[in-house]
Amino acid sequence: MPIELKMPALSPTMEEGTLAKWLVKEGDTVAAGDLLAEIETDKATMEFEAVDEGTIAKILVAEGTDEVKVGTVIALIAAEGEDVSAGAGSAGEPVAKDGGETGAGQPATDTKAPTPEPAEKGYGASPAKDKPRDRPAPAPASSGGDRVKASPLARRLAEQKGIDLGGLQGSGPGGRIVKADIEGAGGRAAPAAAQPQAAAPAPAPAAAAPAPTAYSVPDVPHESAKLSNMRKTIARRLTESKQQVPHIYLTVDIRLDALLKLRTELNASLEARGVKLSVNDFMIKALAAALIEVPECNVQFTGSELVTFQRADISVAVSIPAGLITPVVKDAGGRSLSAISAEMKDLAARAKDGKLKPEEYQGGTASLSNMGMYGIKQFEAVINPPQGMIMAVGAGEKRPYVVDDSLQIATVMSATGSFDHRAIDGADGARLMQAFKRLVENPLGMIA
Repeated sequence: MPIELKMPALSPTMEEGTLAKWLVKEGDTVAAGDLLAEIETDKATMEFEAVDEGTIAKILVAEGTDEVKVGTVIALIAAEGEDVSAGAGSAGEPVAKDGGETGAGQPATDTKAPTPEPAEKGYGASPAKDKPRDRPAPAPASSGGDRVKASPLARRLAEQKGIDLGGLQGSGPGGRIVKADIEGAGGRAAPAAAQPQAAAPAPAPAAAAPAPTAYSVPDVPHESAKLSNMRKTIARRLTESKQQVPHIYLTVDIRLDALLKLRTELNASLEARGVKLSVNDFMIKALAAALIEVPECNVQFTGSELVTFQRADISVAVSIPAGLITPVVKDAGGRSLSAISAEMKDLAARAKDGKLKPEEYQGGTASLSNMGMYGIKQFEAVINPPQGMIMAVGAGEKRPYVVDDSLQIATVMSATGSFDHRAIDGADGARLMQAFKRLVENPLGMIA
């Protein structure tokens, strides 16, 4: 019986994707680890690899197909010695659309499916924490008697690492143990008992959102572009945030002269190392330090609990052709400016290429959106649930400003914090804005 290759869930919230490109064709022989296809999710284009050996018997979903539901059978793989034509069906055979377990493949990035973390990334464009889809537990690895179902590659790896297959549960088709299960088990002889975790409280049921209004297109010359998965997710999450999260906005004006002077001095000393600090690097560091100083704002509202984080992971909004994504600088408060700068450049470059891993854009505790480079003086950003706040940074510009009780010209920027008023009181939000202002105006405090 051919193995069904199903559309995988490449992130915790993925419900559908675009089968961008097939990397194999019918009749090709594949082994575990071979790349099968490129799949476009709402955040990135990821490679999909085989976890079993066999021959591509039938491709059921053509490349370029949009809105392929997770669990849809996209191809059939015949096992060794099996008739390739067996069960292949006709080219016009309808493909199952119901959801289900991920089929005989997994993302080629060697990462575990990220455990849902308390907070998610993004200024409305990192849908990492929508309600997770309920998934059935994997089937037991053994089937009939004492025989353990495992791929040949998994058996070889288990023998090399001294891992007892009988103590593992398989994630492959029918509960078969595959390469990923062995790697996840590490060098243990048997997997340790899973640590009990408190189940996240179920959120209160929200009223069904009204159907979007259907507008007629004016009879004017125009072009129409189909919405990408990312753009659909941005639209949905922005709407949910503004409808369900009570925003409160607090704005401060911040003098930048001392920061700009320090930045020039640091860049001169770091030039030999190829490091060039941006104003945005200072903003990331300042927001993280302010959140550690005012932990009441480094929080998440779950509906029945208020979660306070002990470190600040900053999601930074990055504009890319398909929309907006928010890569996360982890533990930004505990890292040097040069380290933040290097990581941010790497994350932004890979974000624009669609090559970020899920754990690199999920899990932030607060967000930063900087539109100063576009000359925007001030704006109010939309909170990305379940985060409790986002900082919107405008352009630095020469303005009349009172310095030492006299009116002078200074470089000033406006920063606006958007806070979830269910989780953060106005007074605590004001304390965070004060701390952020003080750190930016006295930047030596960030590098001490």
